Amino acid sequence: MIFAKDSTATSWLKSANGSDFPIQNLPYGVFSSGGSSSRVGVAIGDQVVDLAALHDSGLFADSPVAGENVFARDALNDFMAMGVDAWRAVRRRLVALFADEDVIDASGVAIATDPKLRDDADLQSKALMSASGVTMHMPSKVGNFVDFYSSKEHATNIGSMFRDPSNPLLPNWVHIPIGYNGRSSSVIVSGTDIVRPCGQTKADDADMPSFGPCRLLDIELEMGFFTGTANDLGTPIPASNAPDHIFGMGLVNDWSARDIQKWEYVPLGPFLGKSFATSVSPWVIPLDALAPFRVPPPVQEPDVLPYLRVDGDWGLDIDLRVELKSTQMTEAMTICRTNFKYMYWTIVQQLVHQTCNGTNVEPGDLYGSGTVSGPTPDSYGSMIELCWKGTKPLKLPTGEERKFLADGDTVSLSGVCNAPNFKVGFGDVCGTILPARSG
Repeated sequence: MIFAKDSTATSWLKSANGSDFPIQNLPYGVFSSGGSSSRVGVAIGDQVVDLAALHDSGLFADSPVAGENVFARDALNDFMAMGVDAWRAVRRRLVALFADEDVIDASGVAIATDPKLRDDADLQSKALMSASGVTMHMPSKVGNFVDFYSSKEHATNIGSMFRDPSNPLLPNWVHIPIGYNGRSSSVIVSGTDIVRPCGQTKADDADMPSFGPCRLLDIELEMGFFTGTANDLGTPIPASNAPDHIFGMGLVNDWSARDIQKWEYVPLGPFLGKSFATSVSPWVIPLDALAPFRVPPPVQEPDVLPYLRVDGDWGLDIDLRVELKSTQMTEAMTICRTNFKYMYWTIVQQLVHQTCNGTNVEPGDLYGSGTVSGPTPDSYGSMIELCWKGTKPLKLPTGEERKFLADGDTVSLSGVCNAPNFKVGFGDVCGTILPARSG
């Protein structure tokens, strides 16, 4: 079910209309409440819909998920594995249950409303609960995590700082969606505190490295996509099929220890400076909900190799924001505003390149975009860029300064797609920095 960008569809659940979670969104997550077991839900307005309860009530009887209750799970992986036809069937069913009148989708197909949930107060009491009263968990069991490096502005800024300002990009960057395989065990849900990591660092004027807490702790504003159906080992996913393997997207903060990273990353790349924590938002927005916001990506020059050529526009117009709050502040301060549409490499190209060597993806895998930076200094998606390697500290309302993150700081990322009559929100992903722990 894909809504047109000029959709005026509304829901009988009044809190949905005008919210970040309208009927055009319907993101998936995993939640628990009142000591119950975790299960799959959907956000709409200020409510969370218990999909396991809807399934038990027979409301998915005529759909591909009619059999075993894949929503009575502590992760989305089993539903993700069912594929795009099942995802779309469930989405259409939810639209029928929550729309206040018949809906016409973007292709002109009508969906008739079904009043079973609207008119059944007892079922509502079982299946709807206030979002403020539930606990959110990791949306999937992430077996594999990949982090890309797909913003040309970010790569240029970092290359200018640490290599040659007149030639900041390495020769391969405009030909390959650069990435690395990260550590899935430290991918955590929003709201989990971040313990300042320890590791080896070496000052430029020191003869020997030293061990201790990271001094240059940073954020990385990213988006991430979760894969659905798997491919067989040895069988690449072609560009024509790649979108059907992407379940949806969420926000990602791939925390970074810049001083640890600087000392260790040559010759094999990121290790301890990146593996200590990666925060993700609890809600996964279906790819179909983002379809109205597809835009042309930046022009890729030189032309990419044939296997990376993708039909259609796969840039995504997603407004992104970063907020910082110190322990002395009463309100958070916005330190970055940018947009995902600036990303040079698209999510489809990232997945195609990841599997071109025959790598097999699995349901629930997470693929981070890499830092999202725009063309202006206030649109840079990391502290190292915003403060330009510490030479331009951020001035906080309290009189404090920040070059990198201090203990007690809380960072929140948020995102939203804006249409004339509705918006599709991503919620937020936040974390608070705790002091380092000695061994």
